[in-house]
Amino acid sequence: MNLLNETIDVLNNSGKTRSDVRWIGSTHYGYFDWEHFVKIADVEYNDGYGAAEVARDLVIVGDNWWLERKEYDGSEWWDFKKLPIKPQNKIEPKRLTSTNDRTLRELNE
Repeated sequence: MNLLNETIDVLNNSGKTRSDVRWIGSTHYGYFDWEHFVKIADVEYNDGYGAAEVARDLVIVGDNWWLERKEYDGSEWWDFKKLPIKPQNKIEPKRLTSTNDRTLRELNE
């Protein structure tokens, strides 16, 4: 898999372009811009099972969205995230936990 091409595809599939990117890097290490990313991301890596090859803390950040790396058993990919929309209705839940897999609504209705 080519990291640069994969990134551009994920951006396009998410309705974003390189001009929507504000910074790239790691929240714990530092940041750089898209132009620098293009220079170093045009590399092939094995996105299949085995060991993850792309830096696990690498993020690409825009306004109210970001891409973060995900991995399962060595298989890796970008995951598109965006800030949740705040609901209109305020609630006062009484429970947050259960012994079963439940939603907040299911626990409180």
